[in-house]
Amino acid sequence: MGRRKVELKRIEDKSSRQVTFSKRRSGLFKKAHQLAVLCDLELVLIVFSGNGRPYEFSSGNSSRKIVERYRAHLESEKIVGGDDHTAEEHHPYPCDRDCQFLRVLEGEEIEDMSLTDLVQLEQLLYAKLGHIRNTKTRRMIETMSVLQEKEKKLMEEKLLKGKEVNFARGPKLRQEGG
Repeated sequence: MGRRKVELKRIEDKSSRQVTFSKRRSGLFKKAHQLAVLCDLELVLIVFSGNGRPYEFSSGNSSRKIVERYRAHLESEKIVGGDDHTAEEHHPYPCDRDCQFLRVLEGEEIEDMSLTDLVQLEQLLYAKLGHIRNTKTRRMIETMSVLQEKEKKLMEEKLLKGKEVNFARGPKLRQEGG
């Protein structure tokens, strides 16, 4: 018996979502370990749960050393290449920018940030705001659709009850009049 294909959509039940996250996280960490051993490489994998708790896997002794090595590599690329790469080109998942964004939202000082960092932060803010607006619009449309269906059912019930009342009154009116 083969496995069935899983539909990729958000799991609505909170406990099922947590169980799935836990199982898939350990599976992901297992694959990361296998990749590191088979290919003899250094690997860091950081996963944040839905409530923001970080989980990490490191194939070496220190995740911090690997991350620092990665950042040094990025800096050397900037110096050697001389190109003005956006953060998106280097970070398909811009954790650094997101973390910085969250620190700013929590009230940490932005006075020490460079102009480039402020521009990137502003772009991130607009992107996040757009995502929030799209999600809100989608949910409002879904809610309106559900409410319109309820309204339609209620109108049908009202019409049906009105016919029942008229049908029940009909013979009485005939008896009184005859």
